[in-house]
Amino acid sequence: MQARSDTGQTKDRYKRWMPQPIQSAVERNRALEEAEVIVAGVFMSDDGPQAATKDERVRQALRSAAATGYRGALGEVLILADEDSSPHLIAFTGLGTSDKVNHNVVCSAAAAAIKKLPRASAIASVLHDSFDGDPSPAVEGYSLGSYRFTRYKSDKSKDVERRILHVEADPDAVDPAVARSAAVWLARDLINEPASVLTPAALGDRARQAAASSGLSCQVYDEKWLREQGFGGVMATASGSSLPPRFIHLTYEPSGKPTSRIALVGKGVTFDSGGLSLKPAASMELMKTDMAGAAVVIAVMSALSHFEATARVDAYIPCAENMTGGSAMRPGDVIVHYGGRTTEVTNTDAEGRLILADALAWASETAPDALVDVATLTGSMTVALGKKASGLFSSSDDLRTEILDAAGSAGERVWPFPLYDDYLSELDSDIADAKNSGARWGGAIIAAVYLKQFVGAEIPWAHLDIAGTGRSERDYLEISRGGTGTPVRTLLSWVLGR
Repeated sequence: MQARSDTGQTKDRYKRWMPQPIQSAVERNRALEEAEVIVAGVFMSDDGPQAATKDERVRQALRSAAATGYRGALGEVLILADEDSSPHLIAFTGLGTSDKVNHNVVCSAAAAAIKKLPRASAIASVLHDSFDGDPSPAVEGYSLGSYRFTRYKSDKSKDVERRILHVEADPDAVDPAVARSAAVWLARDLINEPASVLTPAALGDRARQAAASSGLSCQVYDEKWLREQGFGGVMATASGSSLPPRFIHLTYEPSGKPTSRIALVGKGVTFDSGGLSLKPAASMELMKTDMAGAAVVIAVMSALSHFEATARVDAYIPCAENMTGGSAMRPGDVIVHYGGRTTEVTNTDAEGRLILADALAWASETAPDALVDVATLTGSMTVALGKKASGLFSSSDDLRTEILDAAGSAGERVWPFPLYDDYLSELDSDIADAKNSGARWGGAIIAAVYLKQFVGAEIPWAHLDIAGTGRSERDYLEISRGGTGTPVRTLLSWVLGR
């Protein structure tokens, strides 16, 4: 779905550039007859499914639905026809047991429902009745569950502009939920672009567009500047490609005195062939996703002015393509990073940490109150957690707790891992400060400990490894196949909490 409409409440900046989630509004007086389907939540109980609304029509229909074996488990959707009333369809979406219902459950239930209604353009929703009249989780679920990337599809007939009417809901909750969804859509759109389109330079252009639409300052530095300033990790990674690297610096300034100074770093490898340590073909197929960290950071930055965030936030995004040209970096090469630390390259397919090292060293010079990087960094993380949870490493107990709490409120799974400094010995080098690749076992921890060496000693730092969560191979609940936009909602929640 390529939705092009907006709520009347959403600020104009979202109309100018950001991709739009479904149109979503609160309606107090408009008749339900204008909708094609009404969506209602259902609780699961020992006495059978229970309607999570006082709407008598819905409750009556659910009593007749009990004979179908429908239980109301989370994500379980049942659609019934009712020819005698308008709308003619009722979609029941399961919420699980009532004692476990929260923002994330309602969001997932809304997404499950919208995925079962691919052709419905006008939907009435009473799903918020299950959550004290707050439509925000349902808005997010409907929006995220509706996402489709069809820019390169010849047949646009399946694209549907949707309008959701949240009947008798709290109108103040709609606009923030739309803004969060729009940020996730932006990240997904960037991740899903082919690498032939979203080159390092093109990613810089997209960042400029986002900045212009979102009140950010933006600098995009070219290869000449990077070489002169000593960004050896970025330059080495890009050396085998005909496409020159870029480095994006975005800044959000609050209207008043900043309550905190935050630095975000996102890995922007627009395509990763593995370099001379070439990946197998099957592992290379989806490597356009290797810039998911960059997409997440750009998306988070694009939403800050909408929420009037009170922290100053700087984003540092190194962008490069890792290819196999005649000038590509070789195993055995030594890189001098920004700030002077050196790395012996033993595996050119461990390039993400090389460009992040430069960015972390540069970001550390401003001594932020907190520094967080996001990267599709290691296959080891996917082995450890699978495809539905991101790994978290942090040098600060307080920062670790903040991010875990933000992930919990955002409905994104994050799991903490240790930072064992002695694991750095796996990267001992005879000729440089460290190698860029070590033992297979504990690879995600080794990579995180490597990155830690480039962070200022007194700066609270966290690293989110989204190698598994940056992309999904199937639709489920609010996740759509392709780029997921994880962890945009977590980082937004965390920054706004600061």
